[in-house]
Amino acid sequence: MKSLQGIKQTNERLWTKSFTMIVIANLFVFMSFQMLIPTLPPYVKSLGASGFEIGLITAMFSVGAVIIRPFIGYLLEFSSRKSLVLIGAAALLMMTIIYPLTQIVMLLLLIRMLHGVMWGWSTTVNGTAAVDVVPNSRLGEGMGYFGLSITIGMIIAPSLGIYIYQNYNFSVIIIISAILGTIAFILLSIIKYQTPEAVKNLSRDDVKFSFLGSLIEKSSWYPALVTLLATFGYGTIVTFIVIFAEEKDIKQIFLFYLVNAVMATVIRPITGRWFDRNGPKALVIYCSLFTFIAMWVLSYSNSWVGIVFAGIFFGIGYGSLIPALQAWVLAKTPKLRRGVANGMFYSAIDLGIGMSGLIFGGLANFVGIGHLFQISSCFFLLVIIFTLRASKENLAITVQNKG
Repeated sequence: MKSLQGIKQTNERLWTKSFTMIVIANLFVFMSFQMLIPTLPPYVKSLGASGFEIGLITAMFSVGAVIIRPFIGYLLEFSSRKSLVLIGAAALLMMTIIYPLTQIVMLLLLIRMLHGVMWGWSTTVNGTAAVDVVPNSRLGEGMGYFGLSITIGMIIAPSLGIYIYQNYNFSVIIIISAILGTIAFILLSIIKYQTPEAVKNLSRDDVKFSFLGSLIEKSSWYPALVTLLATFGYGTIVTFIVIFAEEKDIKQIFLFYLVNAVMATVIRPITGRWFDRNGPKALVIYCSLFTFIAMWVLSYSNSWVGIVFAGIFFGIGYGSLIPALQAWVLAKTPKLRRGVANGMFYSAIDLGIGMSGLIFGGLANFVGIGHLFQISSCFFLLVIIFTLRASKENLAITVQNKG
């Protein structure tokens, strides 16, 4: 078994029309969805929700996403990509439009859970459709660019959402989110997808469903565990950054996301190639260290200056960490099981963020939000420790062609 260091880059083309289109479409999917992430907690708070109920908004979403992904991973083992992609995009759009129909917190929790189901569906099939069109020899670079569409969406859209929420209202956010979701659906509908031959040769009767077997891919469970730790640390940012800015009277909190996006975009080509040449170990460690520093800088910020510096460190660190972890997961997974592995990866993200929102949401009743950022930053130290302690087998990257 050769490590990634022994795999020579080929001249296989990465930026095909299909890959380019799916990266752009995925950007719109994430922008449509991520506008709601930082604005839902303060919106629900304005309806009278407690800190625990605000945490539940994040947790219920994660529950829905985690439950559906094993079923989607199972479908991806024998199904063509296009129909699954379009169903997910259409359902996400529908769920977005439903939010303004109620101001009852309990109903919003139910809607959020259903939204999580559709998000779990869409992210799993989109990520699998992307990896299907990336050459094996350029997997780290390719998924790095695909991950860049995720990162930019996760950074630009929240800043846009925050600006709209502070200057207009939540209904305007829903309208713009729906427009972005519609654009994503149109783009996804015109892509030429590639379904692996091993998948085409299977039918439903050939694949036995197991919830646990479709939830966890044994060959790549370790980097998924590391992902869970990383996103647990990140969950406090998702849930509390807007509330933190309101408490500190920082009007320019959108700068955190904006600077984050710029830095993540600039550094991504470098980190993607680094992964392909050197594997995950040093990259994951350095990215986690930068993210740890960013959260401490953020916790002490009282003006836009601290926010900008926190965004710089966060963009360098977390902006490259998640794509590196996804490439690590996929590089250790046989092609036939990449749908399951993608589902496991995204479930680790949603589970980490969801549990973080719930646990730190309860802790927010006793501890200031700045201190929450400091406490949750320790999980990036755990990421470093787990990466350092990873066995050679878990760190060895082999782009598998079997299956």
